[in-house]
Amino acid sequence: GPATPASGPAAAGAGAGGPTGFDWAAAEQDLGDVVGPRFVAPDNGAAAPGLEAPLPVDGPGAYDGTDGAEEAPAWDVDAPGTVRLADVGGMQEVKDRLEAAFLAPMRNPELRKLYGKSLRGGLLLYGPPGCGKTFIARAVAGELGANFMSVTLSDVLDMYIGTSEKNIHEIFRIARAKAPCVVFLDELDALGAKRSRTHHNGMRNVVNQLLTELDGVDSGKDEGVFVLAATNVPWDVDIALRRPGRLDRTLLVLPPDGPAREAILRYHLRDRPIEAVDLGKLVKATEDFSGADLAHVCEAAAETALLDSARTGNVRMIGMADLLGAARQVRPSSEPWFAAARNVAMFANDGGMYDDLLVYLKKKRKL
Repeated sequence: GPATPASGPAAAGAGAGGPTGFDWAAAEQDLGDVVGPRFVAPDNGAAAPGLEAPLPVDGPGAYDGTDGAEEAPAWDVDAPGTVRLADVGGMQEVKDRLEAAFLAPMRNPELRKLYGKSLRGGLLLYGPPGCGKTFIARAVAGELGANFMSVTLSDVLDMYIGTSEKNIHEIFRIARAKAPCVVFLDELDALGAKRSRTHHNGMRNVVNQLLTELDGVDSGKDEGVFVLAATNVPWDVDIALRRPGRLDRTLLVLPPDGPAREAILRYHLRDRPIEAVDLGKLVKATEDFSGADLAHVCEAAAETALLDSARTGNVRMIGMADLLGAARQVRPSSEPWFAAARNVAMFANDGGMYDDLLVYLKKKRKL
């Protein structure tokens, strides 16, 4: 229909250009059912069509004059999971060490009191990447029936001075409130790097705050808060974090052994169409592969079969040729790690921390 005359400030602005000026308000009314307004007004009609609603001055959602930088982030606390150590395939030595150093004293408070066994400190898991350190930490939390908090560098670091330290304090405060709780510090070398090598003062303060919180766990006021940490490069972790009473127990998590590789391969092939797969032969062909390498082998074999099916038009199963071909193309990702760890274990074995690693290297004839 014909455009209705516009009135009000919009019309005044439209007519400012003289009689030939374009009437924007009238055009918006004409095309409103086709284009729609650029901004939608709230249900209470607080803003006119085409204008943004003003910020509320009081009540829910009111603007308080800040940019939100002061708001503390909310950390996820996972409820006790269903993952247990029995779900970790193989790796019996790791399980036995966990049982002796961590789980048996937790499960038997009367025996712990009788023998004066302390629950001080935490456990540091170290080893090559992709070997299941995070999965083992979740399994420990499941064994304890404890809540689980996973903390990484991005959860802690903040651009504002003092906020990173406040974040660490808040993490441990929440863990105390949710006890029993396992606090898992992932990539500890990033959170607790050696202060002698850290040029940024903010990172030094993060390490200092972490030391303070671990001493709080040590003092007994944090009963029910268990600290686990994982790193690929323990030699880059500040030595004060590894003194007795803090992360004083270390556990080497190596590439999966034969039974563990079979369990991992079986897991990654369980929902894929496979035919005549000899797991025993595949396990032998994947010596020294990490769990991540094994997952990649299954993925690459599936990709080969998929591409072949797409080219020929005949859908086929994943066979041993696909899996062995994928295994031949993958180089174990742990090899560069062992090359670096070998020198540390031989020439910087402080206090026998890397004795387990030396035993493994001798067994594999890598020394």
